[in-house]
Amino acid sequence: MTAVIIGAGRIGSSVLEFAADADVEVTVIERDYERAHDLDTSGDCHAIHGDATERDTLHEAGVSDADAVIATTEEDAVNLMVLMLARDLGCETLVSVVHDKANISMFRELGATIIENPQRLIAEYLFRGTYNPGVQDFMHVGDADSDAEVFEISVSEGASIVDETLEEADVAGYLPPSMVVVAVERDGEVIIPRGHTRIESDDLITVFSKDGITEEVVTPFSPDRKRSVQRGSE
Repeated sequence: MTAVIIGAGRIGSSVLEFAADADVEVTVIERDYERAHDLDTSGDCHAIHGDATERDTLHEAGVSDADAVIATTEEDAVNLMVLMLARDLGCETLVSVVHDKANISMFRELGATIIENPQRLIAEYLFRGTYNPGVQDFMHVGDADSDAEVFEISVSEGASIVDETLEEADVAGYLPPSMVVVAVERDGEVIIPRGHTRIESDDLITVFSKDGITEEVVTPFSPDRKRSVQRGSE
């Protein structure tokens, strides 16, 4: 497999390390001369000093014959332009980091696989870990205007949903209509949930929520939130 990586900054360098471990033949296009020179002499890849938004530079990098182009610069406009040129040159697999959520739709219209700005994602993970400690992982679903998310949440002892079947929890009003329990992981086994599936403490639940990780969705899985809701209703 061959790949052209655009940019050798922090993200691009990390991608290069993974590619090298996977024995992928990589060419890097980097605007900084010293960085490009150091990479080219390192033996890990072929590096070109140049502007990736210029068609001639992409030709020199062999984009027409590459299996993938991966854009990692800090500017969405640059990444988008590079991928547009790469597609015109015949590269079918386009991958890019996207820093501004408002630009996601443009990359998707181009047919690119996108990864949101990792620094923003890390910040969001840290905040979610503080505000919703039971949430262990999450992924946004849909376009930039969508609130939908798929996430994993652990079931704490004493939570409202413990010892309830999903059908019973639904009847009791614990599960809002906008959410669906997708999977239950218990003792290393993944269970496809049915109405009769009973939820236990320490289960890891995969949830799809059209409205995202809201208080209403998280409450059934946490005894602390259960108590706060009860106090608020008194």
